[in-house]
Amino acid sequence: MIGPCCERDIMRTALLLLATLPLVVSNVLATDMAIDAGATTTTDAAAAAVDSIYARAVADPARLAKDRERDARDKPAEVLALAGFEPGMKVADIFAGGGYYSELLGDVVGPGGSVLMLNNTAYQQFAREELKERLKDGRLGNVKPMLVESCDLRLGKDNLDGAMIVMSYHDLYYVDEAGGWAPINAGKFLDQVHAALRPGGVFLIVDHAATRGTGKTAAQDLHRIDEAFAQLDIESHGFRLEKTWNGLRNDADQHAVGVFDPKVRGKTDRFVHVYRRI
Repeated sequence: MIGPCCERDIMRTALLLLATLPLVVSNVLATDMAIDAGATTTTDAAAAAVDSIYARAVADPARLAKDRERDARDKPAEVLALAGFEPGMKVADIFAGGGYYSELLGDVVGPGGSVLMLNNTAYQQFAREELKERLKDGRLGNVKPMLVESCDLRLGKDNLDGAMIVMSYHDLYYVDEAGGWAPINAGKFLDQVHAALRPGGVFLIVDHAATRGTGKTAAQDLHRIDEAFAQLDIESHGFRLEKTWNGLRNDADQHAVGVFDPKVRGKTDRFVHVYRRI
């Protein structure tokens, strides 16, 4: 069961999304051009990650064995290098699940920084065993686990240097009330992230790509989202797309099946966006 949550303005959100969706469907090419014109498609993330704080975080011998198995497919050093998280920063890992990235972030920001590891009730329950292992004996001293709900992320105002959502942004548009995932007011959610970031703060998004022009519709059945829709959606809440990276793309994934299908699980076509809070 999802815990008590504050009142949502569902009608306003629905109207905003209905207004936005035609733009996504009719202007996919224009949006792709906007990505090319307004953001840098980075090809040197791997080079930036070599012999860096990011590579050292990944190489930390204290990390869990299952995390090391995941590294090859997720390329975390390159992803974190792209975002530019640095020692001393305060960063929120939103819908962190079992905390794979939270632990890496804790290493990157170091003892002078901190990481807020946010889960809602559904994610907390899903990842409870992994979280027990990750957090036992206080092994992550600068990572603060937080149980929140989407209507009140408890992130404060002008409080963060960075935030990230990895393979969960699409869940803002997923609903399964019987399974414990209530509807989320996506606009209010993104507004909370914007308010929490200091001006110029970094917002990193990694997600499973859907077929171009499908907007948010694939989130429900396939756990995917259209990259063009994501850009329009996020930028409409006070962010500017600054960089993209193609290091997690997979042309063999035709976006036709869900991300948990054995044919694509662990090797979906994923987009990586770095936004700047304006």
